[in-house]
Amino acid sequence: MNYEPLVDVQRHPFSQVALIDLRANAFAAGNWPLVYILSDEQHLRAYIGETTNTLARMSTHLKHNEKQLLTAVHLITSEYFNKSATLDIESMLIKYMAADGKYSLLNGNLGLANHNYYQQNALYDEVFREVWNRLIAHGVVSRTLEHLDNSDVFKYSPYKSLSLDQRQGLLTIMHEILNPRIKNIVLEGGAGTGKSVLAIFLFKLLNSEEHRFDLREFSDEEAEIQALLTKLKQALPKPKMALVVPMTSFRTTLKKAFKHVSGLSPSMVISPSELSRQHYDIVLVDESHRLRKRKNLGAYFGAFDKTCNVLCMDKYSCSEVDWVCKQSDKAIFFYDQDQSIKPSDADTDVFKNLKSAQDSVTHKLLSQFRVKGGQPYVEFVDNLLNGRLKNRAMLTERNYEFVMFDSLSDMVNTISEKERQVGLSRLIAGYAWPWISKKDPKAHDIVIGDVRLRWNSTNTDWINTKHSHKEVGCIHTTQGYDLNYTGIIFGKEIRYDKKNQSIVIDRKNYFDRTGGQGIQDPAELKQYIINIYKTIMLRGIRGTFVYACDNDLREYLKQHIPLHTSANATHEPTVEELVPYVNAVPLFDLQVAAGDFSEPQTAEHDEWVALPYGVRPREGMFACRVIGESMNRVIPNDTLCLFRPDNGGSRNGKTVLIECIDNIDADTNSRYTVKVYKSFKVADEHGWQHTHIQLKPNSYDDSFKPLELTEDEAVRYRVVGEFICVID
Repeated sequence: MNYEPLVDVQRHPFSQVALIDLRANAFAAGNWPLVYILSDEQHLRAYIGETTNTLARMSTHLKHNEKQLLTAVHLITSEYFNKSATLDIESMLIKYMAADGKYSLLNGNLGLANHNYYQQNALYDEVFREVWNRLIAHGVVSRTLEHLDNSDVFKYSPYKSLSLDQRQGLLTIMHEILNPRIKNIVLEGGAGTGKSVLAIFLFKLLNSEEHRFDLREFSDEEAEIQALLTKLKQALPKPKMALVVPMTSFRTTLKKAFKHVSGLSPSMVISPSELSRQHYDIVLVDESHRLRKRKNLGAYFGAFDKTCNVLCMDKYSCSEVDWVCKQSDKAIFFYDQDQSIKPSDADTDVFKNLKSAQDSVTHKLLSQFRVKGGQPYVEFVDNLLNGRLKNRAMLTERNYEFVMFDSLSDMVNTISEKERQVGLSRLIAGYAWPWISKKDPKAHDIVIGDVRLRWNSTNTDWINTKHSHKEVGCIHTTQGYDLNYTGIIFGKEIRYDKKNQSIVIDRKNYFDRTGGQGIQDPAELKQYIINIYKTIMLRGIRGTFVYACDNDLREYLKQHIPLHTSANATHEPTVEELVPYVNAVPLFDLQVAAGDFSEPQTAEHDEWVALPYGVRPREGMFACRVIGESMNRVIPNDTLCLFRPDNGGSRNGKTVLIECIDNIDADTNSRYTVKVYKSFKVADEHGWQHTHIQLKPNSYDDSFKPLELTEDEAVRYRVVGEFICVID
């Protein structure tokens, strides 16, 4: 089968002499919109751009101090490209090539917002996939899109499109950095609202040299951001900046992300104690709810006291929040009170006082980006864990898999299968078991029935380690991360009191030594543990699975979370009765041939098939199976399709089922095909008259040719039905 390529990628040397060769490229010489990649294999640097004037743009790049050192250019061309499409593909290439990691990109931030344009979803998603596959073939990139979608380097890349909510936050921060009366900026937002993405985008933005910075002016907001950035560059040409990340594991991940971005360095991502080394113009703190005070610090007591001493601060009254404020001219905190999960976390009063200070400003992020269940799922989990749901209320979100398991073994197997299918699927548990395997790697920490599991074998970047899908993570190794699916194990430290109809905490089964030590108030400990489960239940992008060790808690959760049905269940499946033209249509045994006309068939039916979900039933609808390859762009070979009866009117451009009436016997010698219909007409004194009809294939195989019918021939053909959709 022949396949017409959607794009072409050509490699040329990048030099003044090579510009002559570029004139031989029809797209480059003809001022077509195209995308290009400049690269250098020796120093592994690259620049990605788009243009409608290739020769002039290449000449400009050859005069640039850095870009003239690049040695090769790949031109990406297509007859389907328009200006909006090339801008989009350029932006996508920057995001994915930065994550691929072969080259250090010379590009600045690009594409503040996603923009819609004609055929974006219908065509250009497929075009970009083909572009990427051809770049793999040319050796420009190496990893698949599926792999990169799951990588933290991609998730936390600064080359991201920002939502309206995030752009408003960005504007707030930039205005207040320029405001001499403001010292502290607090960006509040729940889990999955894009705080980390915004922090990294801002960090890259303020560290880009102005000649590398590139924003597409699709909106007034982006023009405003461009003007603000110019002012910031004048005030702080080379700002001393740091991104503070309190959690060791997440800090390691962000260092990896910074490693592959031109202008950024892993050394810019620091721990709170490293603030003592120097004063900064701007400090950003991601996950600032995890900044600590001097309580339950374990082995960190020494480092905490040492830093306080260097900064001349009272170790008993200060917190790491104070360190940030002292060591920066401008401090930007990304904060979520509900993700404070340990008594060592800085008190909420510290942040309340910070937000209410005269030299502080607060902005809230509301949109949910992580979980496909969106804000309704976030609110549902909060109400579920805090006992605020009405009797048997359930989440009705079709785009999100939220499932309760009666069997831990089934949940473990389901997570394993999701890991095989889409990756980034992990088990996470509450801290209800001691970490025995830390000293004895052969020991099992979590033993429930016949299921034997081990805690995470490392605290550093555990999610991305080789065997992490076979282990169980905790709050400390998963907070801040995105996963596709999570399997949450509610341990025996959290139970349900049926009498009082509330969740209760069993302190003796809580084994986080620094998590409960020194807490006298049971309500305080309960709030920390509720925050832990809420936080880990908001890690899964595509779905969250739940198992509870406590029987009563399991029964409570089953009232509000759909129950998983085992594949081995013995009950009979429910079969919906097929009712003609209510939920079913007749199946015609036509053996429709999309390619060659079929052998003579009689149009009879003695069975019915279910209508696809969401299709409104109408009298006269029918189904039949389409055979052949002449319509395979829409209808794969041997596919069951739904049709409606032809009611006349314009059929131009529609896919139709056509009967060829044989002169011998129209009843028994009928022949059928599926084609795209087009009628050609001319006007005369009698009105519009047909000149001929074209029945056109829609196939990747260009050996199929249109059938041209004259007016005399057309009387032997009859349109039987109009194609609605594929059923299977």
